[in-house]
Amino acid sequence: MGHFSSMFNGLARSFSMKKGRRNGKCGGREAAEAMAKEAKKNDMMLCSSGIVHVDGSNNFASVFSKRGQKGVNQDCCMVWEEFGCQEDMIFCGIFDGHGPWGHFVAKRIRESMPPSLLCNWQETLAQTSIDHPAIDVEEEKSKHYRFNIWKHSYLKTCAAIDQELEQYRKIDSFYSGTTALSIVRQGELIVIANVGDSRAVLATTSDDGSLVPVQLTIDFKPNLPQEAERIIQCQGRVFCLEDEPGVHRVWLPDEESPGLAMSRAFGDYCIKGHGLISVPEVTHRNITSRDQFVVLATDGVWDVISNKEAVDIVSSAADKAKAAKRLVECAVHAWKRKRRGIAVDDISAICLFFHSSSLSTGQVSQVATLK
Repeated sequence: MGHFSSMFNGLARSFSMKKGRRNGKCGGREAAEAMAKEAKKNDMMLCSSGIVHVDGSNNFASVFSKRGQKGVNQDCCMVWEEFGCQEDMIFCGIFDGHGPWGHFVAKRIRESMPPSLLCNWQETLAQTSIDHPAIDVEEEKSKHYRFNIWKHSYLKTCAAIDQELEQYRKIDSFYSGTTALSIVRQGELIVIANVGDSRAVLATTSDDGSLVPVQLTIDFKPNLPQEAERIIQCQGRVFCLEDEPGVHRVWLPDEESPGLAMSRAFGDYCIKGHGLISVPEVTHRNITSRDQFVVLATDGVWDVISNKEAVDIVSSAADKAKAAKRLVECAVHAWKRKRRGIAVDDISAICLFFHSSSLSTGQVSQVATLK
């Protein structure tokens, strides 16, 4: 039980995690939300363009978001270093809203997902120790064991926050929703959870020393065979409009609505009964010395920038603090070049570098906001 107990040292330092359930929520949700407020106050959390680099951490995160030409920016991001007061953990999330209330939905999910996930992680750990009190310490340390804890926590979290959003009367999410792509790094384990069509791409070093991209997520578009099959079985429809060849959208059985360009999202309750789901794909990877950074970006990047181009753009940034900004600006230029006459989408990116010791000494070593 030594390892299990140590995982709560950080939590116990600031807050006592409450047991049981209140109002249908995870018992420690209030404590987790209080942790989030404390993290923001102590510059451990970033919800806008900027960087996060805490002294002594192996993580360095560069964040940038730019409004497109369609109105208000419906993208939003979050980076939370020392996630849940755990020194070896960081949470990164990127959210792409759509529909009339999309920006409100995206911000609501950004606000609710991290504390809910933290709470469910704590609860799952506690329950696992009760159900299996004789778990070997070495087995408990294994990345596979930790991944299963995170996967269960993510599935539980996404189901809960989508249900909460439907009941949240301050936001009309019937015809509005958001995607959600997030990762948690715990030591050398990264867990990736994806709902929608944002994408995570890893930059790793090949045998010849060059950087190569590894796509960590699936873009959940309606035309993917397994996604289309589910939608059609639920009487939803998948087709392209005449003026948008190649852009498959989800439609109600008898209406030319809502026309969603993704097959998974939070919100969009008008079509939740016809194949749209908010279930995340949860995967993991063990970071090695060859793995340099991961890019999380909304589809505004990937619509015009390839995985290889993104890795090259980020790796060639003279100042890693501005890597995300450089990627976003390159995507904007690519939109104007490749998609003339089409309004530029909102474009956002998070670049999480795994080995901060390799950063140049001239780079910032505390939270700062990019100008």
